[in-house]
Amino acid sequence: MKTINISRALVLALFVAGSAHAAKTDVTLGMQLEPPNLDPTGGAAAAIDEVVYANIFEGLTRFGPDGSVMPALAKTWTISEDGLTYTFELQEGVTFHDNSTFDADDVKFSIDRAMAEDSTNAQKQLFANIESVENVDGAAVIKLKTADGNLLFNLAWGDAVMVAPESVETLATAPIGTGPFIFKNWVQGSQIELEKNPAYWGEEIALEKATFKFISEPTAAFAAMMAGDLDAFPNYPAPENLAQLEADPRFAVVLGSTEGETILSTNNKQPPLDNVLVRQAIAHAIDRSAIIEGAMYGYGTPIGSHFAPHNPAYVDLTGNSAYDPEKSKALLKEAGMEDGFTTTLKLPPPAYARRGGEIIAAQLRAVGISVEISNLEWAQWLEQVFKGKDFGLTIVSHTEPMDIGIYAKPDYYFQYDNPTLQGLMVDYNAETDTAKRTEILQQAQKIISEDYVNGYLFQLAKTGVASSKLKGLWENSPTQANDLTGVYWED
Repeated sequence: MKTINISRALVLALFVAGSAHAAKTDVTLGMQLEPPNLDPTGGAAAAIDEVVYANIFEGLTRFGPDGSVMPALAKTWTISEDGLTYTFELQEGVTFHDNSTFDADDVKFSIDRAMAEDSTNAQKQLFANIESVENVDGAAVIKLKTADGNLLFNLAWGDAVMVAPESVETLATAPIGTGPFIFKNWVQGSQIELEKNPAYWGEEIALEKATFKFISEPTAAFAAMMAGDLDAFPNYPAPENLAQLEADPRFAVVLGSTEGETILSTNNKQPPLDNVLVRQAIAHAIDRSAIIEGAMYGYGTPIGSHFAPHNPAYVDLTGNSAYDPEKSKALLKEAGMEDGFTTTLKLPPPAYARRGGEIIAAQLRAVGISVEISNLEWAQWLEQVFKGKDFGLTIVSHTEPMDIGIYAKPDYYFQYDNPTLQGLMVDYNAETDTAKRTEILQQAQKIISEDYVNGYLFQLAKTGVASSKLKGLWENSPTQANDLTGVYWED
């Protein structure tokens, strides 16, 4: 009898030990902002994609962790010789979460809906060059108005995911996609829950359940991590706590890059900022490292043009605008501004802008440039700066994926008008060869860097915190997403 009891105890102990070492299959993530809805094809908020991109919804193509464009619902594609017709062969056996079949008719529906005159798609311009979409023998055939090498990139945006006519009316509150996670529940003001899709067409994921908790206050985010209420906070909102978290063996601090080029935007039409020598003087008056330290607690990657360092086509041009106050003063003298001048610096609410603005104002003052600082709310900034172009300088992060094309728009808010650059971007849009597209992008980076269109400060850092045993979260953010498809717990 005694032996039996010992044996049972041993079996129980082994079972408990085995259970203790089994890998977890659920994850709880922190997010600072709650999405207003869950339809990425009908809302502009980044928080939507942070929940649904690659998890619930998928497009024909998708962004990989390094910003490259990869196949998704389209397994292969061919491009006609004239660059006007793209034929997408679709993945087989794909169903939506309501068990309806995904096919080329859904591709046509999704893109036609995004292009429609009454479309509420926040990135409607992504589809402006599409002439038609048709189902041809099961393949999705997209015909363009003009050759456009950006199509595969544009189709990878969250705004271009595939949806079905049967469920489109309820996407905002009950999203139905083709992804590896199914929407389970949304407790407004608290959290959103997803669960594994057992009928997923693609590679099986490791997680059974994912919960996104909304914590807006940085102090509350720190408390939740320390208490173990969260497994990760991929975009951690309090960089001042990162050193403390990094010293704790329970956590890993993951530092990467986002698509947020943070720039000292300059009104290229407003004197004396319309003089390239003055813009160059401003660039050399700025100490990027002091701004990154003072405004971002050291988190940020210096940039010398409007391009993300994690992009394969990136060129390091920071040397064009190295910190050199004496050179700055000499350039002002050459421009006839030896006695300096006064301009405005209008700042939106983010801390990088408000804190960075004070530092830049002091740096410019040191070379003789006075700035009148105005702190604006976002609505005021959009009205005065972005729409009204009533500013001299401003600071903002441009978070859209690879948006160097804005420099080819003379009426864009910083009002840069360069026909050479505009022609280059026309060539880029028409080019489909990857190597040639890279070459054009690198030329464009050099042109705007050497024209000192704006003051290029830093790439907004992705400061993520996670349990040291949680693996597979993105280091960089080539798009605004928390892609959980490769996330797993280490035993």
